[in-house]
Amino acid sequence: MTHMHVAGSIHADAVTPAPKWLREPDDVNALMPGLWSQTVERGADGALRVGGVDVRTIAAEVGTPAYIMDEVDFRARARAYATAFAGWEVYYAAKSFCSIAACRWAAEEGLGVDVCSGGELTVALRAGVNPATIGLHGNNKTIEELELAITAGVGRIVIDSFIEIDRIIELARTHGRTVPVMVRVTAGVEAHTHEYIATAHEDQKFGLSIATGEALIALERCQAAPELDLRGIHSHIGSQIFDTAGFEVAVRRTLGLHAELARATGQQMPELDLGGGFGIRYTAQDQPIPPAELAAQLNEIVDHECRALEITRPGLSIEPGRSISGPAGMALYEVGTVKDVTLDGGAHRCYISVDGGMSDNIRPALYGAEYSATLADRRSAGLPRLSRVVGKHCESGDILVRDEFLPDDVTPGDLIAVPASGAYSRAMANNYNHALRPPVIAVADGKWRTLIRRETLEDLLGLDQG
Repeated sequence: MTHMHVAGSIHADAVTPAPKWLREPDDVNALMPGLWSQTVERGADGALRVGGVDVRTIAAEVGTPAYIMDEVDFRARARAYATAFAGWEVYYAAKSFCSIAACRWAAEEGLGVDVCSGGELTVALRAGVNPATIGLHGNNKTIEELELAITAGVGRIVIDSFIEIDRIIELARTHGRTVPVMVRVTAGVEAHTHEYIATAHEDQKFGLSIATGEALIALERCQAAPELDLRGIHSHIGSQIFDTAGFEVAVRRTLGLHAELARATGQQMPELDLGGGFGIRYTAQDQPIPPAELAAQLNEIVDHECRALEITRPGLSIEPGRSISGPAGMALYEVGTVKDVTLDGGAHRCYISVDGGMSDNIRPALYGAEYSATLADRRSAGLPRLSRVVGKHCESGDILVRDEFLPDDVTPGDLIAVPASGAYSRAMANNYNHALRPPVIAVADGKWRTLIRRETLEDLLGLDQG
């Protein structure tokens, strides 16, 4: 048996041509529609501008790598969901990108905030978000996190286990509170996405199973406890989803459970949360559904199932996830080296190394996420060349953009921009190789400001007690 390092799977197909979805562009300087935030444009001098700010200015002022967040785009996407899902409760997923400003933007545009840790909850509270519009998730919430949520008065705690029911009841008694809760269920749906971000099949850590009866038992226990205010069922089938087929099954099974509990107890729960996980466009192969179309389809699915079950439609909530923060952000890097590698059979691959990598975007290394890129600081007269954008870390799997046509005159010192980097880049950033996490810069109306400053070596050394 041959044993291979995990990076071997990445390189096993290195001699293959570009993936079928990637087309060689007629103009290597063109920006693909739907890939960038709405204020991004290429100026007459060829440099990218976002929010009216030249990316070269940001690079000069704060350095690279850096995340750039388009505030106008973020707010517009939040409003689009609030409008499309009128009558629903819409929650911004703090885990996609959490900062005081982002939580405040979401709240100002009429959204609640979904958090899954004490840290995220603290940020949302610091941002001034109304606690009644905050929901707390998590499969293993600590006593301290539950206590913070209860004393702050969050609008709902999403229960994930029987143990958690007992913990919340005890804390509710201690603080003399009635705690609003939902029960997260697994609906047995295999969402068409990567296994690491599919969350409604049976064999995973989240929720209580409808099929085994655990979900019904948990709901009955919550409903019987005077310390708890059972609001309803929560279901989440995964992330980066591009159709509503999985929601049809999830709605049928969760509303079936909803109706079963009502028949058994004579009381109908007031709410149903369908989760979210709607996909965004990272590359040409991704075709996301607009919010208005999503809302129309989901409303039709819910209404159909309510008629079939002869039940009153409950209050509904949704969590758009990365589809608000993701497209609003980009990552900006400086090229350090360009290397042409000769492969078996005489083929070539161009490796463009930048000053970031898996420390500022681990998603490609973690589960093969695909991204796009463009030359950001000038207009090129070169020809398109199939390239791979890689980081500076000591890992062969340190790949940021696996396949992209970039100009054949890319050179050290050039700037490379990676779109759709607003979600799960800064949120999952790390200090591998003692890298410093990049800053987050907000742009709007020709001005820029720092939302999160760049980490320093002093920050890292301050944690090292020697």
